[in-house]
Amino acid sequence: MSFDLAGGFAANGYAEHSPGGYSLVACLVTEIVMSFGFLFVILGSTHGNAPKGFAPVAIGLCLTLIHLISIPITNTSVNPARSTGPALFVGGWALSQLWLFWVAPIAGAALAGVVYRWVGGDEPAKIAVTGSASPIGVH
Repeated sequence: MSFDLAGGFAANGYAEHSPGGYSLVACLVTEIVMSFGFLFVILGSTHGNAPKGFAPVAIGLCLTLIHLISIPITNTSVNPARSTGPALFVGGWALSQLWLFWVAPIAGAALAGVVYRWVGGDEPAKIAVTGSASPIGVH
């Protein structure tokens, strides 16, 4: 794959359009797992009890690792907008395979949210709203 339109413009793909020729199932699992991991790191590093100021480092390193793992498999999505842009330019096969790169990141992120809430166990921090005497929960 290359960054020109004839080579696919680095669009995400599976089967014959995967950089490594990976199957639909392999690409689906990869995108779900990578999206899950990415959101889990985001949730953990931005949690109220996490050390302040380190979230960008954790998130950036996580995204780097995700790209190193999954570029050879799908050209890495973990973001439907990142997948949609190149697919609109390439058209054809890229648009027909775009569904996977919307479904998998959304499924992985939703699963990460549920699992994080389950293993985290604590409630979100309470904040006071200006002009209000009682704190309200942030959900």
